[in-house]
Amino acid sequence: MEFDFTWILLGLPIVFALGWLASRLDLRQLRIEDRQAPKAYFRGLNYLLNEQQDQAIDAFIEAVQKDPDTSELHFALGNLFRRRGETERAVRVHEHLLARADLSRDDHERAQHALAQDFLKAGLLDRAEDALHKLDGTRYQEQAWLTLLSLHERSRSWPQAAEVARRLQQAGHGDFSARLAHYQCEQAAQLLHKKGDAAAARQLLAQAIAGAPQAARPRIQLAGMLAEAGDAAGAYEQLVQVAEHAPQAVPLIASEWVRLARRAGRLPELVEQLGHSYALTPSVDVADALVQADVARGAPIQRAREGYVRHMAQEPSLIAASRWLAHEPFAHEGAHATVQRSVEHAARPLARYRCAACGFETQGYFWQCPGCLAWESFPPRRIEEL
Repeated sequence: MEFDFTWILLGLPIVFALGWLASRLDLRQLRIEDRQAPKAYFRGLNYLLNEQQDQAIDAFIEAVQKDPDTSELHFALGNLFRRRGETERAVRVHEHLLARADLSRDDHERAQHALAQDFLKAGLLDRAEDALHKLDGTRYQEQAWLTLLSLHERSRSWPQAAEVARRLQQAGHGDFSARLAHYQCEQAAQLLHKKGDAAAARQLLAQAIAGAPQAARPRIQLAGMLAEAGDAAGAYEQLVQVAEHAPQAVPLIASEWVRLARRAGRLPELVEQLGHSYALTPSVDVADALVQADVARGAPIQRAREGYVRHMAQEPSLIAASRWLAHEPFAHEGAHATVQRSVEHAARPLARYRCAACGFETQGYFWQCPGCLAWESFPPRRIEEL
């Protein structure tokens, strides 16, 4: 029995026609979907430009539903949720991205970084820390480490902060020696006040001085410890080192330096050192310390307080005027207290310190700003002198 090829020849055109028709239907469907998805996407962008976040989110959700494999839309949607404070929804979007097996390495790292930001926004610091650690070895590593450093500082976890700072420095991301010195000073203060371990505290301060010789704080803190222990001579020497390595900090230590010099019997050389510092940079605190030193050496108060007048001749100062006025006799002595109180009231705001980073003002000096948490952002000079 011979096979009849006639049916095959007749069927080929039919099969071809059906295939062509199916392909046209598929192409038409794809074109419809392609037209719909960009419309939703561009509609979302338009809403964003008009600051209509609710409508933008609805448009992006529509676009994601029509094309669930588009990672870029997921990132846009997750970031919108986070900006609106809907951190739970942002977390779900970014966790969904991370669960996808077809996600590229770059997008996986990006999703991990976005997830860490979600946790930070939500205040879930433990989960944020875990997410940030997973960014080691990625292009977001430096940002992650800097964020971890900030987290440890906020929680006052100084050993962990020191570890991250060392890693950043070893990786060539900047000089963190001064920051490490602050961490060691904070640890020393904790050891001293909570455990009374003066030996361990001194060891930490010695390490801080060795690691950051130009830092003023470790020597000032060590001088305070030595003074409390009755070692006025040792404390005085530490402040001498402050003046040598961090001369800008002399106004912060001037008054205490006078008290230590008096106890150690070294007032004459201190007056010379303070005079040298004042000649380089006139300061109301150093001028006040020079007046105190003159009185401590036996000079009459009326003569010693001429130092305030000399300072005002160089730098007009309401603070110096208030201190000079305190011992100035009045023709109408009954008005002295009233005038003195008024001048001191006017001078008090000028005697504050101001953060150069955020403008926070305070009566006392802080090594870390209570407002913005920046380190050494307070110039060691009063507002009046800035």
